[in-house]
Amino acid sequence: MTETAGERPPLGRRERKKAATRQALADAALRLFAEHGYDQVGIRDVADAADVSTTTLFKHFPSKEALVFDEGDELKAALLAAVRERPAGQSVPRALRDHVLRSRIPKGEHADPRFTQLLELVDATPALRAYSRHMWMQHEIELAAAIADEIGAPADDPICRALAHFALAARDLGHDSPDPEAAVNRAFDLLEHGWPAAGDGTSAENTANAENTGNAGNAGNAHRAES
Repeated sequence: MTETAGERPPLGRRERKKAATRQALADAALRLFAEHGYDQVGIRDVADAADVSTTTLFKHFPSKEALVFDEGDELKAALLAAVRERPAGQSVPRALRDHVLRSRIPKGEHADPRFTQLLELVDATPALRAYSRHMWMQHEIELAAAIADEIGAPADDPICRALAHFALAARDLGHDSPDPEAAVNRAFDLLEHGWPAAGDGTSAENTANAENTGNAGNAGNAHRAES
């Protein structure tokens, strides 16, 4: 069960100070990157803006890219909770679809402006897109295990691993699309409903393949008969 905020023990003074420094660094980095561009801002610029040394910065963040992604544990917890705490009757693929869309395409008047700004920065910066994908995809094994647990399958079940992999990968499919939401939905239509959900022409393709296979078999039989 996921521990709620009310159940967590209060942080001590030292932990609160560390958390405040980390947040100040993350806020300064996002502001500077948004104002000047990711490539034009250095580590020292971020440290100076947060009024700390570069040594202190590296105690909290191992790299420049990591400054943008300071909630890895929270993102993983939310991803696993989407599967484990989905509404009764909702399929695992549907739960993952909803979660991926929320994490990729914030909507509505309550969308966090900072989150929207972060997504825009990542989308516009190739180095951050690559880092974001790496951080996101590293949850594949744990997600597959959570899916397997939910359906009573072995932890190493290949179907669960495949669903986890492609559900995570679907998040980035809409990057170059004029309609990212539609692109993600098309991918999840395939995951939920199989290849026929890909669109028109599937039945014709299957028929053509069957006819080709049959023709090849008939040709082989004729050759054997002639021999």
